[in-house]
Amino acid sequence: MKIDRRSFALSGAFALAVASTTLPLGAGPMAQVVDPQNTLFLDTKDGRITIRLRPDLAPKHVAQIKTLVKQGFYDGIVFHRVIAGFMAQTGDPTGTGSGGSKLPNLPAEFTPTPYKRGTLGMARTSDPNSANSQFFITFGEASFLNNQYTVFGEVTDGMAIVDKIKKGDQQSGLMRDPDKIIKLQLAADAK
Repeated sequence: MKIDRRSFALSGAFALAVASTTLPLGAGPMAQVVDPQNTLFLDTKDGRITIRLRPDLAPKHVAQIKTLVKQGFYDGIVFHRVIAGFMAQTGDPTGTGSGGSKLPNLPAEFTPTPYKRGTLGMARTSDPNSANSQFFITFGEASFLNNQYTVFGEVTDGMAIVDKIKKGDQQSGLMRDPDKIIKLQLAADAK
């Protein structure tokens, strides 16, 4: 799934708004977490990204993400498409941009919530009701995605870590040894 910023068409794109707080791996983040049931910790080789889930905007998408997180689905999955100044996309177990989970696709939950730096959105195909497991984090303002892709969270801490994610595209063969999610977990389940 791709988000093409030039044509604004998604041939496999996703939008996910997540609030993220960056803490060193193994740090005790619970004191900074407002709602541990709606906070994710996304660990990479460079550190932790803290994400605030937004069930008020996209309850079905948040529920599916949480189900997949609890299953360990995202652990070890690569960032298969990362475009400087735009977004970092992940959530495809095949690493190609065309895969997803075994759970059913989701109906769109579009809102006027703007895409800005650190917004998480769900990727989808050209069918608005095709989001499944792939999501992206925006590096900056991306208003052309507004009301087109479901926002489900935002980074509350760790954008400096997001900025370090290796740029490139697995599908085009221009990325070797992509960065990956080491672990993605709910704050409520963090050890």
